[in-house]
Amino acid sequence: MSRDQVWKANIPHTHLAKEKSDQNWMIVDGDKIKFPGGGTHFHDGADKYIAAIAGMLKFPGERLDNGGRIRNVLDVGCGVASFGAYLLPLDIIAMSLAPNDVHQNQIQFALERGIPATLGVLGTMRLPYPSRSFELAHCSRCRIDWLQRDGILLLELDRLLRPGGYFVYSSPEAYAHDVENRRIWNSMYDLLRRMCWRVVSRRDQTVIWAKPLSNSCYIKRLRGTLPSLCSSDDDPDATWNVQMKACITPYSAKMHRERWSGLKPWPERLTSAPPRLTEIGTSVLEFQKDTEIWQHRVNEYWKQMKSVIHRDSFRNIMDMNADLGGFAAAVEDKDVWVMNVAPVNASSKLKIIYDRGLIGTVHDWCESFSTYPRTYDLLHTWLVFSEIEERGCSTEDLLIEMDRMLRPEGFVIIRDKPSIINQVHKFLVSLKWDKWSTDVEPRTDALSTSDERVLIARKRLWAEI
Repeated sequence: MSRDQVWKANIPHTHLAKEKSDQNWMIVDGDKIKFPGGGTHFHDGADKYIAAIAGMLKFPGERLDNGGRIRNVLDVGCGVASFGAYLLPLDIIAMSLAPNDVHQNQIQFALERGIPATLGVLGTMRLPYPSRSFELAHCSRCRIDWLQRDGILLLELDRLLRPGGYFVYSSPEAYAHDVENRRIWNSMYDLLRRMCWRVVSRRDQTVIWAKPLSNSCYIKRLRGTLPSLCSSDDDPDATWNVQMKACITPYSAKMHRERWSGLKPWPERLTSAPPRLTEIGTSVLEFQKDTEIWQHRVNEYWKQMKSVIHRDSFRNIMDMNADLGGFAAAVEDKDVWVMNVAPVNASSKLKIIYDRGLIGTVHDWCESFSTYPRTYDLLHTWLVFSEIEERGCSTEDLLIEMDRMLRPEGFVIIRDKPSIINQVHKFLVSLKWDKWSTDVEPRTDALSTSDERVLIARKRLWAEI
């Protein structure tokens, strides 16, 4: 299907069409569900709303990408992710985030449309993204109490925004004049002022704040001003099972001095070595070699699948051990998006993935992944099974979890030790991953840690059985 429509049979949940009928979220039309692009605060379409935001920021041509400087966006309380859907033509990729709340299945609709999205909630734990990952955060009537617990949720956004990053807020508090909304606005304005954010534009139903470019404002605050700065021993990139903290993450001395992230505009950003490579002990030469190797590996994958795939075989892809994001960078020229997953023991590398203009999350593959069934067209694993086996976790459990996430007629690419590949072969028939398969010994390269084999298999449509 597409951004604009999906088969109703795939997600037979139509209550949102009735509940949001006046907001153009979705429309049931026979055996299809259609998405006109509306939202709670953009009934006339996300495209017009996005252009209006760019106009408020005085970006050239009312293009929100601002010449490639806006690339990564976090959309909290995203609904069916129409905001993120209409950012894609601008070469902006949004991590569309929503819980399974009263609007249940909203993320399932987003993924079915081929839009990057994930289940998640701003609650007590840090979101699984590194610090300084997004140029812009967006909340359109997202039902979040930003003032709770001393503003800890706004402080989480502060952690995630890059220097000078924007927070676009469309909600009654931004424009309504009743007593309660005025109280919320005044309290929110006061908190963000103490966080050194400033209002850069306010129009109609929307206000846009900007995060400071350096530590200068923090230094000038009166002693004892809250929120306080986080302690120097706090790691702002640690996210796996880490509680949110009610403090401001200051910039490093280098970033404070340079007053920006040091990233190139998109698409140059994809293959340019990001400054934070030094934080993970990787050289520019190693980064460039990694990019080159993954381009070759992906070319070989596609050659092997050439006889059984066509132009639109893939849309939603997951790289289950993304490392520096080389696999995702190598498929960027295809009409796909990649959820790059950094295993917990390699989570420090996720910041590099975001600095390349890609998106991803942290996960422990000894546990299930928070997504709906049948949401990915291709799953790529590199040494994932070896890693969980060393920790005593079950290969069978991970295969079952992969099968749950994989769409009918989807593909798996498993690159691992020969013993792992032999073990997986035993389950291909029972998993119905036997529509087509190939097993090859790839060329050894600088990333090869041992003898490796590559198994590519295709899942059957169970109706064929």
